[in-house]
Amino acid sequence: MTALAPTTPPLLSVRDLSVSYGPIEAVSGISLDVPEGHIATVIGPNGAGKTTLLSALMGILPSRGAITVDGVETSSPTIARMIAAGIALVPEQRALFATMTVEDNLVLGGFRRHRDPHYDADETLRDVYGRFPRLWERHRQLAGTLSGGERQMLALGRALMGKPRLLMLDEPSLGLAPLVVRDVFQIIAELKRTGVSILLVEQNARAALKVADHAYVLELGRVAMEGPAAELADDPRIVAAYLGKTSRHQEMLTA
Repeated sequence: MTALAPTTPPLLSVRDLSVSYGPIEAVSGISLDVPEGHIATVIGPNGAGKTTLLSALMGILPSRGAITVDGVETSSPTIARMIAAGIALVPEQRALFATMTVEDNLVLGGFRRHRDPHYDADETLRDVYGRFPRLWERHRQLAGTLSGGERQMLALGRALMGKPRLLMLDEPSLGLAPLVVRDVFQIIAELKRTGVSILLVEQNARAALKVADHAYVLELGRVAMEGPAAELADDPRIVAAYLGKTSRHQEMLTA
């Protein structure tokens, strides 16, 4: 399927990206775009290379190919370079500091901006608490004592403390109760409305296609299909593979 040309220039552009683990190529020749203020989603089965893709884009894993952020191209991204470019990753494991309080975890999220004279840490913290009132209620509580949904909110809030231009989310619904999944996807939609660009890797294809503008289907490390998310949601091949009867209950829970 040929992708429609976005009307907004891409904030993130990836061309012919490949990642290998020794002799095994886990991701092969991937190209994708995330226009500013849009949500692009990558769906696919377990083992398709979705997490590997995000790790390579963040500079955690070495890769081959071209990654362009806001018009600046790099062939060998590093974590420091991608953070400086305004990219934040919320990993699948959340990676919180369990023995630190909620507020201390949040404050650490803004550490890269501490030398920025235009960055107001207190104001940003208030904004995060306004977006996630539950975190304010738990701000003195240890992160390790939070529920799964609260930990996901904290991981999102910590990333937002750095005021990212692009937020990469790895399986944000993983391990969460269905009603909490609905809340998480409502938060993702709200982040888009505030101008944050999002690259969403998600196994819950129904929820991902509902919230995204554009979608990529990853299979065996390659992009098998791509196109506007609404069109892919109606494609018989996607319906058969990812949106069958077993996932129909998710449509109501992500409304």
